[in-house]
Amino acid sequence: MSILTRPTLRWAIPVTAVAVVIGGGAAIGTFAAEAEPSLPPRTAAQLLVDLQTSRLEGLSGTVVQRADLGLPAVAGLAGAAAGDLGALVDGTNTLRVWYSGPDRQRIALIGTLGQSDLIRDGRDVWAWSSRTNEAVHHTLSTENGTKAAPSELPATPQQAADLALAAIDPSTEVSVGRSATVAGRDAYELVLDPRDDRSLVAQIRIAIDATEHIPLRFEVFATGADRAAFEVAFTQVDFRRPDAAQFRFNPPPGVKIVEGSEKGSEKGSEKGAGPERKPGATPDGGPKTVGTGWTTVVVAQGDPLGEVGKKAGEKAAGGTTEEKAAADQIAGLLSGLTRVSGDWGSGRLLTSRLFSVLITDDGRLLAGAVTPERLYEVARG
Repeated sequence: MSILTRPTLRWAIPVTAVAVVIGGGAAIGTFAAEAEPSLPPRTAAQLLVDLQTSRLEGLSGTVVQRADLGLPAVAGLAGAAAGDLGALVDGTNTLRVWYSGPDRQRIALIGTLGQSDLIRDGRDVWAWSSRTNEAVHHTLSTENGTKAAPSELPATPQQAADLALAAIDPSTEVSVGRSATVAGRDAYELVLDPRDDRSLVAQIRIAIDATEHIPLRFEVFATGADRAAFEVAFTQVDFRRPDAAQFRFNPPPGVKIVEGSEKGSEKGSEKGAGPERKPGATPDGGPKTVGTGWTTVVVAQGDPLGEVGKKAGEKAAGGTTEEKAAADQIAGLLSGLTRVSGDWGSGRLLTSRLFSVLITDDGRLLAGAVTPERLYEVARG
């Protein structure tokens, strides 16, 4: 579709699988339903144009994110392995978000054990955790200064919608659903239905603000399910530009500041040309994608899940009771993966409602929002 030219956050559905599969989720319901408002009719094409042409000057609000992926509930796994912001993959989470243009953004994860902040103010990016009272500072380079700060999962409906819209191609049926009220605001609903039955995503629903044309709620439904496996929605939203003070990091007393360095996410992007290689055989050993749209598969070398378990175990040695328990749960998850084999080789398989992950014995990890059979097809090369 030619109208899909607005830059996204450069996230892809399969990329999130690598982060999501290491967390679990308790059973959840959907966000509380409100009366269906009466809105003037709009077609799917008109709603797509609304999304791509909207102009967001500023925003602040409260976001609730919930996940029910059908994985073992591994409490504390994401936090032990990837820091507090990694806990977004587990159960229900509440965030506060502020946006004031592409170079001023802030996300605060509010947890029972403290708060984690990810703040961008121009070229300065700060990641802070109240639990450890440690702040990591990154300075973005000039050429990459307009890019959003990195994160594993979409923290707002807008980011999740960008991710989904990037997958629209002829394999997707786009339609209009029922109107809704989200965070006290009237909204249209855009519905995306993948036509490829190799995808585990049955449907995506995006509630779009009827006035501002900004996504207010994002839901992903798995095949055969009648409730969302993943959803992120505003419960309160204000479209006024936040004060600049919201994006200044003021180190609290006693904070430990660590200077980081921007990782070259674009490094080696032009090295993909050359002789055909087996999936995952990139020059720098980094992950690559195979396929397009809903059946895209991420392929990486090594055993990331095993590394997660190793690091959690190292952290737990001499750590708190909570950290040791998390390490035990990770070890249990890894040892419980199903052994599988075929003409592609052999390995271990992790499945959920929305994602499948295959760890081959020859040192590859394949992940995507696809059936195991699709992973075997890619592994076969």
